[in-house]
Amino acid sequence: MTIPTTPDATRGALRALLPVLAGHRAMAVRTFAAALADQAALVALVTLTAHTVGTAVLAHRAPPPATVALLAGLVALRALATWREMDLSHDLAYRVLAALRIRVFDGLARSAPARIAGRRSGDLAAAALGDVEALEFFYAHAVAQLAATGLVFAAGAAVLAALLPWLLAAVLPAAALLAAVPLVDGRGRAARGARTRAAAAELSADAVETVDGLRELLAFNALGRRRERLRERGRRLGAAQRAEQTWEAGAGAVRDLLVVGAVAGTVAVAARAVATGTLPGAWAPAAMALALGVLAPLADAAAALGQAGGLRAAASRVGAAAHAPAGAPPPQEPRPLPPGRLGVRLDGVHFGYGGAPVLNGLTLTVRPGETVALAGVSGSGKSTCAHLLARFWDPAAGTVALLPATGDPVDLRDLAEPDLRRAVAVVGQEAPLFHGTLGENLRLAAPDAPDERVRAVAALCGVDRIAAGLPHGYATPVGERGATLSGGQRARIALARALLTAPRVLVLDETTAHLDTEGDAELARALAAGAPDRATLVIAHRPATLRRADRIAVLSAGRIVADGPWAALTARPDGPLAEVLTNDPDRGPGDGGGEP
Repeated sequence: MTIPTTPDATRGALRALLPVLAGHRAMAVRTFAAALADQAALVALVTLTAHTVGTAVLAHRAPPPATVALLAGLVALRALATWREMDLSHDLAYRVLAALRIRVFDGLARSAPARIAGRRSGDLAAAALGDVEALEFFYAHAVAQLAATGLVFAAGAAVLAALLPWLLAAVLPAAALLAAVPLVDGRGRAARGARTRAAAAELSADAVETVDGLRELLAFNALGRRRERLRERGRRLGAAQRAEQTWEAGAGAVRDLLVVGAVAGTVAVAARAVATGTLPGAWAPAAMALALGVLAPLADAAAALGQAGGLRAAASRVGAAAHAPAGAPPPQEPRPLPPGRLGVRLDGVHFGYGGAPVLNGLTLTVRPGETVALAGVSGSGKSTCAHLLARFWDPAAGTVALLPATGDPVDLRDLAEPDLRRAVAVVGQEAPLFHGTLGENLRLAAPDAPDERVRAVAALCGVDRIAAGLPHGYATPVGERGATLSGGQRARIALARALLTAPRVLVLDETTAHLDTEGDAELARALAAGAPDRATLVIAHRPATLRRADRIAVLSAGRIVADGPWAALTARPDGPLAEVLTNDPDRGPGDGGGEP
């Protein structure tokens, strides 16, 4: 799924993010009230000041104490309201952004891996963090202020009309143009904003990849080329930002001209009215101040509206992530999963990733207590079977079900997610570790597991030896994605944390590919210790791993073409298993990888 960034796709993106304010309705009302008090106090202050000065000049008398006290009160009110509006608006904005971040992460989790497949981590970070952060301006400086500005302008226009209807003729055209320009230029602002956000996302993605791949870039003397690529991304972002800001500067100049022109028109109308005796002389400067007082916030609101329009691309990306449909929707009425041992069955499964089908009527059963190896050449769909068993996707046709020892099969689509995760554990070839300690990574799926259980599983998988070789044992940080550990060590930890949950179905997707022959055999013994209590599906290409399974299922052209024990399948030198072992490019010399 792609995130829309075109002007058509971003239309209404900001409006779609307004409902999130519903959860903060009370604070939004207080923010509006503070903004209204702030703007109203300013307009009243400048208008009353101008009238007081006009009266003093024309009548040659000092303002009465009540007027002075009122002016002082307006100054204090304006200061308090300004501080309160800034405090409330930013508090509201950061609360809303926190809620949006949760929604974005929930959306990515709900739709993963379909949504994030093929997307770069820097691009995901831009959507999850950068785009959400960009919306701070919209929530802090646009929503409440726009509403307050509209109300203050309406009140000010009513006062001007009461003083002299012709004063509106000088103010209304400028007000209409100030309000219309951001709306007329909405598509252009959205396009410029989309270019800026896209350039920022590209730079973020390249920067993250560069940091992740520094060792490889240094090893292959490619850091210079990568640095030039980052410079080019930075130049593109700078060009997009300059184009956006240049346009905004020009728009700001136009807004200032409109305000100045309207004030000048107000002065001309008021001067003529004073000359003809239809307006008292002291109200001429007051009318000018009132016109400026209601038009200046309107110009600021137009600027805010324009800048908010440039955020449509960010809002669209955030909205698309937050409302992403689930790749595997939750069941309406979850079925309970019976206790005891489980098996698993893929029955008549069809599945594809949008192109040619990967699985084409596949049927495979793993009975409780059985270990089945799934073999096939690269790209034959082995990992797709693991993804379906983890319910990252649902099959297009057919069923994926758990088989209780007694009772009817339970379709994965009928299971609540917590029940599914407790029953089925899938360990991939590149199971990532997180930035934290070895112990924290080991307890990822079972944070409350007793220490005795953790030590027993760690010893079973050889993780205790890894901990013994680290400076602080289980309290040693392993680095982002386990960068301080070898591939074989990460595989041991990934398997141990899966076994710590005592799954009833265990799926190993090339988990031991990074292990040498001795390490593979050692983990095989660890798996054998609990094998009678679960169903185990091992996706592998290493002959030694395949040989240890109770049965081997050979996958080709999207279906199982052979199924049986090692001896039976290898008895045919030209059979499907022999073809896989001969032609699989993943199986390197010496039967597989090593464990540094």
